[in-house]
Amino acid sequence: MAMNSILNTDDIKKALDAFQAVDSFDPKRFFEMVGLKAKSAEDVKKAFHILDADSSGFIEEEELKFVFKHFATDGRDLSDKETKAFLQAADKDGDGKIGAEGKIKQYTRTAGASHIYSFIYFLRGHQWEP
Repeated sequence: MAMNSILNTDDIKKALDAFQAVDSFDPKRFFEMVGLKAKSAEDVKKAFHILDADSSGFIEEEELKFVFKHFATDGRDLSDKETKAFLQAADKDGDGKIGAEGKIKQYTRTAGASHIYSFIYFLRGHQWEP
């Protein structure tokens, strides 16, 4: 599955163009520009699985560096500074991954909630608090 099956191709191009300069990437603004912030939880889950290149259930730092490539094959790589800033913004429990925070892990075991909700909440500017 490709991002253009979830998102509008023109929106993707505009967002990639807006962040073409190195060290200009703002993840929340980017995801808003491509339209992912306004998508349903189901579509965000699909996007999460695309970004989770190794299918580990998490988006790790090494996967973040290539995030633009999931939106367009000619997308640039994020700089180390952008990658670390993205991870810091989205990794609320400091485990070096996006997707499963400590509370999410516990809640998943007890109530069956998906760890992807932390990614959804990050996109929408909220903290997951079960």
